[in-house]
Amino acid sequence: MLAIIGGTGLYQLPGLVLQATHDSTTPFGDASAPVQQGLLNGQPLLFLPRHGAGHRLLPHEVNYRANIFALKRAGATMVLSVSACGSLAEDLAPGHFALPHQYIDWTRGARERSFFGRGVAAHVATAEPVSRALCSAVVAAAAQVPGLVLHEGGTYACVEGPRFGTRAESFMLRQFGARLVGMTNVPEVFLAREAQMAYATLAIATDYDCWRDDPNEHASMDAVLARYAGCLDQARALIGALLAVPLPAPEPAIRRALAGAVMTADAVLSPEQRDWLAVLRA
Repeated sequence: MLAIIGGTGLYQLPGLVLQATHDSTTPFGDASAPVQQGLLNGQPLLFLPRHGAGHRLLPHEVNYRANIFALKRAGATMVLSVSACGSLAEDLAPGHFALPHQYIDWTRGARERSFFGRGVAAHVATAEPVSRALCSAVVAAAAQVPGLVLHEGGTYACVEGPRFGTRAESFMLRQFGARLVGMTNVPEVFLAREAQMAYATLAIATDYDCWRDDPNEHASMDAVLARYAGCLDQARALIGALLAVPLPAPEPAIRRALAGAVMTADAVLSPEQRDWLAVLRA
C-alpha cells in the first residue's frame, strides 16, 4: 500500500474517503498525527502530515522513527514524501518538481537516525536509497499533469534547520553536487529502508535557497509558502494520476533490506524488541 507523507502545507488530502484512523503511539514515541487510511480515486492509501495538524513541529522535532513505524504497522510498503525544498541548480526553477536519487545527511545529531541500537545491532545498506520503480511510476503520473515540470535524479542535501542557510552553506552544498536542500528527508529516507519500504521524495522547489546574487530570490518563509501553495494542486493531481494505474511492487532488495543486516540473535532479544522488529521485517 502507498503512504503519502505530507510536508509543509499538505496537512490533508482532499477527496480521501476515510476508512480508518491508526493510533499514533509506537514503541518509539508518538507519530506526528494518527495515520489516516482511506480510498483516493477508489485506491487504498495511507496519509500522515509530517509536521502534525496545524504545523506544530519543526523539522528537528519530528519523530521520524514513530512516523515511519506507524506507517509500516498500518500496512505501507511504499512511501512518497511530498516536501518543500530549495533549489541549488539553475535549471531547477522555483515551481518545478524533482525526484532525487541520492541524499546527503548534513544534520547535526538532534534526530534519532535509526531504529537500531540499545541492544539491537544492524547495519543496513543504503547505497541506492530510493525505489527506482516508484520513481518511474511518479514520472509517468507527472506526465499526465498539465504544466508540471519534473526533474528526475540528483542529490538532496538535508540540513538541520530550522533556520534557512547562509550563502556560504548554500555554495558549499552546491560544491558537494547537491541540487536540492531541505530539512526533513533525513533520516526519513533511511528509516524507510530499515522498515523495508520503497521510498521516493516528490520535492517542490520553492526558491533558489540563497546562492544567487539577487536577495529578492533568497529563501524566506513567505516566499516558500506562496510558491508551495501554488504547486499543491499539481501535487494532488500527480498523486491522483499515480493511483489511477496499478503501482509497481517494491524492489525485492528493498523488501529484503534486513536480511543479513541484523547482527543480534533473536534469542537474546526482549519480547518488546522482537515485536517491533517483526513489524519492520513484515
